[in-house]
Amino acid sequence: MKRYRNLSRFAIFSLVIVLLACPLSGCATDNTSADSLDDQLISAAVKQQQIRKATKKRKYANYAAADSRPVTLNPSTQPVRAIYVSSHVANGKRMNALIDLVKQTELNAMVIDINSGVSLVATEGKGSKAKNYKKLVWSNKRSAQHFREVIKKLKNENIYLIARIVTFKNPELARAVPAWSLKRKNGKTWTDRSGTPWIDPYRQDAWEYPLALAEKAVEIGFDEIQYDYVRFPENAAKVDREVAYDNEEGWKKSEAISKFLHRANLRIHKSGARVSADVFGLVGSTDDDMGIGQSWSAIAREVDVISPMIYPSHYSQGMWGIANPDLSPGPIITRALKDTVKRNRKLNEKGIATAKVRPWLQGFTAGWVHPHQTYKAAQIREQILAARKAGFYSYMIWNSSNKYPKINT
Repeated sequence: MKRYRNLSRFAIFSLVIVLLACPLSGCATDNTSADSLDDQLISAAVKQQQIRKATKKRKYANYAAADSRPVTLNPSTQPVRAIYVSSHVANGKRMNALIDLVKQTELNAMVIDINSGVSLVATEGKGSKAKNYKKLVWSNKRSAQHFREVIKKLKNENIYLIARIVTFKNPELARAVPAWSLKRKNGKTWTDRSGTPWIDPYRQDAWEYPLALAEKAVEIGFDEIQYDYVRFPENAAKVDREVAYDNEEGWKKSEAISKFLHRANLRIHKSGARVSADVFGLVGSTDDDMGIGQSWSAIAREVDVISPMIYPSHYSQGMWGIANPDLSPGPIITRALKDTVKRNRKLNEKGIATAKVRPWLQGFTAGWVHPHQTYKAAQIREQILAARKAGFYSYMIWNSSNKYPKINT
């Protein structure tokens, strides 16, 4: 690619020399000559663009072949009841208490971060970890070594392990390889309102990093890979006005997301683990992709497990006739899950196999919502029982501080 950029610079440099020489040498100044020169430059630019496209097409040829292969879904036959654990907490003193919590309750699984917080991977050779994603190795830092020991301990306790990979909202990766980040129309890196850069979900070369990271996680004992933030940024209308997507394939957003997950399914199943994806709660209740590329009908056919984040606090007042959703966790969970049943049934009636639904439930207090309530054991239990009544026996509980009460239903 550098070679082609140099050719372009040479063409422009040559044009400048010609134009400067014209007053001295009596160059023709008629419109025909000018048009001819313009045509030559345009033709050269077109050829360079064609070369770039051909190079990229060859690069993605193997990807396209993989995308054409059908996926086989492999959901767990046993209920999975999990809590979320950050990598910091997993590597700290509180982890023993969380293990005890799982052993003393109906919980049997943990969702653990592997690409935020503690640095778990490194690369062979020089360069950033992102640029050498194909050579990912587990870091020999003390924190990474301890993390691997924790995973061994959890396996010995027969705890089902889910590796959470933050996919496209990955500022560390975006800064390591700026070419992979979402770009503004002026070519500068785009950031969301919190100043966070994102990976462009259309960039297929950027997909390789979370796929390779997943394979490394399976190596040390994870049973399932869960892709979170597997979407485009929210506030789609505003983002679309600001961003120049690298979308030479001409895909819709939902196509990019489903194709990534399709590829993940093929790769991770080969490694011996399952694949899951987190989606917004409303994705299970709407026909479109909400402007973020998360379409239920597209994602549910590509992964083993689909996990809508149906936190009551995240629904607006009056949703489904419920005045204050945060105060009514049971009814919200019931209605949200009924909608997912309808979504899957429509696909099943067409002969399409669908992912098992394992919802994220609210284990935190949403103090920014008015009115709100403190979420303790009773509120969490109400959600679990509502899900069970709707026919769902698997669930995950989210609390970013990783503080959970003892829950038995």
